[in-house]
Amino acid sequence: MAQVNVTINGRSFRMACDDGEEKRLEGLAQRFDGWINELRGAFGEIGDQRLTVMAGIMATDQLVEMERKLARLEEELTTVKQEREAVRAGRQSSEQSVVAAVEEAAEKIEALAQGLSKSLKSG
Repeated sequence: MAQVNVTINGRSFRMACDDGEEKRLEGLAQRFDGWINELRGAFGEIGDQRLTVMAGIMATDQLVEMERKLARLEEELTTVKQEREAVRAGRQSSEQSVVAAVEEAAEKIEALAQGLSKSLKSG
């Protein structure tokens, strides 16, 4: 298991992560530290613990919003899939109707051709 040193709110933390996940953990820590710095800029020195809690709430808020968007996109995807299936079924039905009409027309043409053939032979 790999270990990474990250700095959050001016403090260094040694953290463990899966091998190959070091850059990702460093990036996450930098992002979290950015939120803390953003909050410090907006509210001043209001205490490390409060800044950390507020940054955690910001992260959770973003997570919840992304979950909402994901759920909405999943619903849209389900609707699109259902519509696609309806179009497919409609197309299949239309193709069957066209085939039936062509077969019926072919039978009529064949009957006409036989009738003409008989008329020409007897005439």
